[in-house]
Amino acid sequence: MSKDIVIIGNWKMNKTPEEAEAFIGKLNLLYAENKAKILENVKFGIGAPAVDLAPIKKTNEIEGLIIAAQNMHEKESGAFTGELSSKIIKGAGANAVILGHSERRAMFNETSESVAAKARVAIENGLLPIIAFGETLEEYEAKKTKRVVKKMVQESTRGVDLSKVVLAYEPIWAIGTGKTASAKDAQNVCKYVRSITDENVVIQYGGSVKPENIAELMSQPDIDGALVGGASLDATSFIKLLTMNK
Repeated sequence: MSKDIVIIGNWKMNKTPEEAEAFIGKLNLLYAENKAKILENVKFGIGAPAVDLAPIKKTNEIEGLIIAAQNMHEKESGAFTGELSSKIIKGAGANAVILGHSERRAMFNETSESVAAKARVAIENGLLPIIAFGETLEEYEAKKTKRVVKKMVQESTRGVDLSKVVLAYEPIWAIGTGKTASAKDAQNVCKYVRSITDENVVIQYGGSVKPENIAELMSQPDIDGALVGGASLDATSFIKLLTMNK
């Protein structure tokens, strides 16, 4: 049996609610037109700004679409002005949440310990945590990738049921730079992650993934999907990711 492939588009801080509705409206049509080209084992969705979650859910006509928030607070309620709980994002339409993205870690001081706490709460409330991790260019060039990845993964999944999460390996040096880890290099790291976690855990690769390289990346035995940035912002490009650029 073929492995499931999980492809999630991460819009980051892009698209107004109106633009999100327009995207999903177009995606509905493109999905219907291209459904025969999409393998049955491909699961997919969009990680969107919180204000876009409800418009996406309202407009969506695709059964099983994963709708992911891009962050959440570990507490379920309280005096945390500007934050959103798992219950709030779920009520807005999310069924998943991206946690620990490198931008959250670097710009907003998010720690692996807080990622693990958020993941545990997300699972308790029926959300799929997509836990991101990856090394910097300096760490990569110093050949510290495995050491860094091991620490991040173990701390970010402490006390977390790995059968209920997606792990997303995103080398920071390949995010939005146009640089992509070779399929072989990405496979080697994902294989290592599997060896220190669980053989059945879902492991995505992220970092300048686009229609032109999606098929080669997804053909690797330990890469189970992709977390995609720029190439997910256009519905036509996103569909090409799902069809493996066919």
